[in-house]
Amino acid sequence: MTAAARKPNDSGVTLRFRLDAVPQVGRGTPVVLEFGGVTDPDGATVRFSADAGLKVSGSDALALPMASRTTATVTVVSEQEGLAYLNVFITQKGAMSAISIPIQTGAAAPVLKSSGELKSTPDGENIITMPAK
Repeated sequence: MTAAARKPNDSGVTLRFRLDAVPQVGRGTPVVLEFGGVTDPDGATVRFSADAGLKVSGSDALALPMASRTTATVTVVSEQEGLAYLNVFITQKGAMSAISIPIQTGAAAPVLKSSGELKSTPDGENIITMPAK
């Protein structure tokens, strides 16, 4: 399992995850999530969302009890090849953690859209001109 990165001011809940299958377009990919570190007597809540091109199949919310490890499986379905993220939002005691789990479907590498135009200076140096916003 892969441990999700943490920030000093996050919810305090730990998350580890793994994909139980190779993501394929149109097929469900189980993502196993393991939560720990819930210290609030009221527990913690988890909400799931997905980037465009990825769909969460089933429930998009989960309640975590105090002082126990909770394992859950969320199934995501890729609608196209490329990189998309399963976003996991964990809330405990009013603090929130936001974690993005990468789901790479197929071999299509992510492509950065160019917002500028490649030009050459009189000296032959290449530059990218970008619009001011």
